[in-house]
Amino acid sequence: MALAHIGIGSNVGDRQGFVRRAVQELRTTEGIEVLGASSLYETSPVGGPPQRSFVNAVVKLETSLDARALFETLKEIERRLGRASEEMRWGPRVADLDLLLFGDEKVSEPDLEIPHPRMGTRRFVLVPLLEVSPGITDPWGAPYADLLDEAEGIVEPLGDL
Repeated sequence: MALAHIGIGSNVGDRQGFVRRAVQELRTTEGIEVLGASSLYETSPVGGPPQRSFVNAVVKLETSLDARALFETLKEIERRLGRASEEMRWGPRVADLDLLLFGDEKVSEPDLEIPHPRMGTRRFVLVPLLEVSPGITDPWGAPYADLLDEAEGIVEPLGDL
């Protein structure tokens, strides 16, 4: 079993509902056990075109899937929730599920990088990540909490997931 952290976001339609549905999809997926989920946060968009704010959360889970299979599962959940494959990069989206961390693995492939390459610069990832896993470090041992002060974005708590 591997420990993984998944970032979830939505800024289209019922944003909170889409994040909650994504977590429910994870809970009912074979080979995945959700260990914890952060609160919901309203967050400013970082990068991309002008757009509505996001609702974000982070889920900590254990999985018997390997990193590639988990990544593919996340993409399938996005599709089931209504995310179109032709959506603009960093544009508005119904659901965005990012594989942030997978144990201490480091992966560098054209469509998958672990740790997620921009997570350390984004407050909307770091705040819920540190809520669900205080004291978490990157695969090289550096604490993610040390990156929070310099991270981009505005993050406001919305309440429980």
